Amino acid sequence: MSTRTYYDPLHQSITLNSSIPEEKMVMELIDSSPFQRLRRIKQLGPAYLTFHGAESSRFTHSIGVFHLARRAINHLSSFDSELKEHKFILYGASLLHDLGHGPLSHTSEEIFKIKHEEWTAKLINSNQEITEILNKYGEGNAKAISDLIQSRKAEKKVIVSLISSQLDCDRLDYLIRDSYTTGARYGHLDIDRIISAMTIAPDGDLAIHPKGLMAVEHYLVIRNLMYRSVYNHRLNEVCNWLLEQIIKTARKIGPKKLWADKNMSEWLWNHEKMDVKSFLSNDDIVTGYHIHRWQDSGFHNLKNLCKRFIQRNLLKALNISSFCLEMRLEALAKARLLSEKNGIEPDISCGLREQVVTSYHPYKYGLRLWDGDNLQALEKVSPLVERLIEPNQSSWLIYPNEIESKLKIEIENLKMKNN
Repeated sequence: MSTRTYYDPLHQSITLNSSIPEEKMVMELIDSSPFQRLRRIKQLGPAYLTFHGAESSRFTHSIGVFHLARRAINHLSSFDSELKEHKFILYGASLLHDLGHGPLSHTSEEIFKIKHEEWTAKLINSNQEITEILNKYGEGNAKAISDLIQSRKAEKKVIVSLISSQLDCDRLDYLIRDSYTTGARYGHLDIDRIISAMTIAPDGDLAIHPKGLMAVEHYLVIRNLMYRSVYNHRLNEVCNWLLEQIIKTARKIGPKKLWADKNMSEWLWNHEKMDVKSFLSNDDIVTGYHIHRWQDSGFHNLKNLCKRFIQRNLLKALNISSFCLEMRLEALAKARLLSEKNGIEPDISCGLREQVVTSYHPYKYGLRLWDGDNLQALEKVSPLVERLIEPNQSSWLIYPNEIESKLKIEIENLKMKNN
């Protein structure tokens, strides 16, 4: 028998025991090349330019998600002993759920136009190393895990909810981890209370015992605050917009004029037909190296964008969320005009970043309370949760520092005109 312990700053000791087959599988998956790549993918993408401590990786997060899934299923097995037979599927899915992330995590979905769930499923089914490990511990495990991640399919409903729901192990880990690394101080979740309150409803799906209501309300409020203060922070939006413009500009230049190595060329100009090998070849280091190299390219717009990002010479952002669509577009037009007058290329210095966040979706795998007699939708019991259903839209006008004073005057005039 051999054990291995990962010392996590949040969950403390996460110990794996090779004499337990499903944990031995996890150890082998962690040691695989595709999973080790996650060490080179930042959990929060370019947020480290806003929050200097945001340096944790998808590797760290994925092990944390597995740890919470293991705790949850051990607790829920007291309600349904058959759940123990599904540990291989749950452990594999919780550990590998982010395997298909591209460079800088969610940012790559915007800039490279990929979906990480699709690539996760593809890697689980197509990467020989991963597939062999999974199927060695049960024929068809790889397909079952990919179906769970991509299509929310599993024999037990509660297994699906632990991987993909409004109270899944992924969200529980990333909220406390992202709060910790960014210094936001919001994410002090009562994980013990939440897991101990997990139960199984009569339909076999996940439910919460009323004793955990306040802990779950707290969790949903924290999620709302984290989106507003961290994920949609104005400078984070600027960094993501800059990266999007870098890749968009590089793609326009084309493979015949712009230098890129073989694998980055696939990501830039053949992403829809890219093979598994090319996908795995890219990470934060490779993408960052190309952005460094493009600082010295002969293409003015690309060169300036890359310098802005690498040297953290960030653009400004103004919150215009209260504006109607027509006013937002007019504000962007004014920023572009002022930039041109100042000799600044508006295509690479002016833009809009818009996001709509809903803190709780009652019809998208919503939560229920179950006390052994009554099953109730969470929002019907909690006025606080009901208020979190309303979408929250953010809209940031991005512009260069050189036009700030004149732009603010123009924005004030625009407000007065529309009042």
